[in-house]
Amino acid sequence: MDNANIDREEKLSPVKLHATQYIVALILFVLGVGLWRLQVLGGTNWRVLAEENRIRKVPVLAPRGRIFDREGRIIVDNYPSVTCYLVREQKNLDADLPQIANGLHLTVEQIQATIKHFQLTPKYQPIPIKQDITPDEQAFIEAHRNELPELETLDEQRRLYPRDGFAAHLIGYVGEVSENDLNQSRYAAYSPGDVVGKFGVEETYDEVLRGVDGSRDMIVNSHGKEVGVRGQELAQPGQDLRLTIDLDVQMAAEKALEGKIGAIVAMDPHTGEILAMASRPTFDPNQFSVRLSKAYWQSIMDDQDHPMMNKTIQAQLAPGSTFKIIMSLAGLQENVAQTMHVMCNGGGVFFGQFHACDRHHGMVDIQNAIPWSCDTFYYTLAAKLGIDTIARYGSSVGIGEKTGIDLPDEQAGIMPSQLWKLKTQHQPWYPGEVVSVGIGQGAVEATPLQLARAISGIASGGVLRRPHVVFPSEITPDELSAVQSSYPGSGDKTVPLTPENWQIITDAMAQTIQGNGTAAEARLEGVDFAGKTGTAQVMSHAALARSGGGHKTEPNAWFVGMAPRRNPDIVVAVLWEHANWGKNSAKLAAQVVDAYVNKQRMKAGNLQKVAAKPEETTPAGTGGTAPATATPTGQ
Repeated sequence: MDNANIDREEKLSPVKLHATQYIVALILFVLGVGLWRLQVLGGTNWRVLAEENRIRKVPVLAPRGRIFDREGRIIVDNYPSVTCYLVREQKNLDADLPQIANGLHLTVEQIQATIKHFQLTPKYQPIPIKQDITPDEQAFIEAHRNELPELETLDEQRRLYPRDGFAAHLIGYVGEVSENDLNQSRYAAYSPGDVVGKFGVEETYDEVLRGVDGSRDMIVNSHGKEVGVRGQELAQPGQDLRLTIDLDVQMAAEKALEGKIGAIVAMDPHTGEILAMASRPTFDPNQFSVRLSKAYWQSIMDDQDHPMMNKTIQAQLAPGSTFKIIMSLAGLQENVAQTMHVMCNGGGVFFGQFHACDRHHGMVDIQNAIPWSCDTFYYTLAAKLGIDTIARYGSSVGIGEKTGIDLPDEQAGIMPSQLWKLKTQHQPWYPGEVVSVGIGQGAVEATPLQLARAISGIASGGVLRRPHVVFPSEITPDELSAVQSSYPGSGDKTVPLTPENWQIITDAMAQTIQGNGTAAEARLEGVDFAGKTGTAQVMSHAALARSGGGHKTEPNAWFVGMAPRRNPDIVVAVLWEHANWGKNSAKLAAQVVDAYVNKQRMKAGNLQKVAAKPEETTPAGTGGTAPATATPTGQ
């Protein structure tokens, strides 16, 4: 009786039984729906994710295009290099960092900083932790392949620049894109770790030189170890680029500037092609192509002579007496200078103040004012012309405007005028200020390239060309248009210059290199070499007296010259900082012109020899093209 009662009490009621059944059915239904969504609706998505976990995309970096001079001689090449990458998908990564740092000769902090730099990139994407690793570091990675599977190596091509900073300011360098760069629209297509051109030609033509990176799809197992290759997308190498630079002329310019502070730029006035561009002090772009050391960067930043400044296009300084050529242009075209005869007794009083000349020249006219560089004559001319007339002619030959050269960070200089002073200093122009401008002092400032282009335009009869360092034929019309839009300037232009005035100026510049001209020591035998010296004070006489003197207070020495004197084939501008007299810079320019002329004469001689041997000429129908001949300069 008691057992029967117990059995009845332990049995579940029908209500509870049905409820339990419904709950179990509901749970099974929910699980079924979830499984259906997972395998049917989301099957494709999960297959993709699973595939991504199985496949690791390894970048294949495109080699940058090489850079050649105008004759096809290589200036910048690439060399094979190995970079160590870190795969962040591995477990216990932090525990491995000390061993990795020790094997790669890094600190744990350096690796952690790199990981932080790439924290926004996908975890499956390997990140570079050390570039250009050494053979012993490669051996370390191979020896620890099993215990450190997060380390990978990648073969790539890295930049190899000339030694000793040769043409460094012209060529530029490459480096990893910075966080500041990535915030600019220009770098919208770049990612952290990408290598970009940072200066010079490397920056201007980065899109042409950089190519298109490829990738390799590596199959990895559950431990992240590579077990095979699924496929790859080949990298497209960057385009090679031929510069207008002539290595022989460039070497002459580099040698002339050795141990000095300043700049030399040589240009073909017929085309605007830059034949040489050198700036001192210089820097080693190879230091930037891997990972720049703090010590090297600090040494550059501490150098008061600014090694990173391309002085040919960025040094804005008073041009001194080289500006007198522009003054002569203005005076002659305004029909003022032709009849001027000025007695120079060592200076003169202008606007109530005495202004000195470096010597007593006696009676001076326009023909000897240029070769003697008589300040008194140009004081007088400036007073007659007035600042706005001078500014009009200065602007017409590009002073105070960028030239539009295809290099970054060109500076415009200053061509003062009444309006300029009112806008910049909110003061009126005082008549006495024009006297200093007349001899290239005061507020007027120019870069060596501006002066080279201005004088080349005058020597070419008033035709100024836009300077450039890459042949337009090397790039597409769209790329050329983009470059010119990115680096605007005064471009090609023509200024009024009568044949008579053209002859007066160029003949007088030729006399500067002769007899008692200011650059007679730079004369080149058998070469029609002409030019103008300039000595520009870096501080006033009163400031000089207070400073107590010293090398840094000595005037800057300028020279702008050409060969031949009319319609020249080459124009050279030289800035030698704190070298005192312009004749010193004239000697440097003579070295560059001499190298150019001798090369042209040698070419002409070789062409004559070839022409005398018909059997060595290109046979008809072979598609060969004979080189263009040129009349040797100075003959």
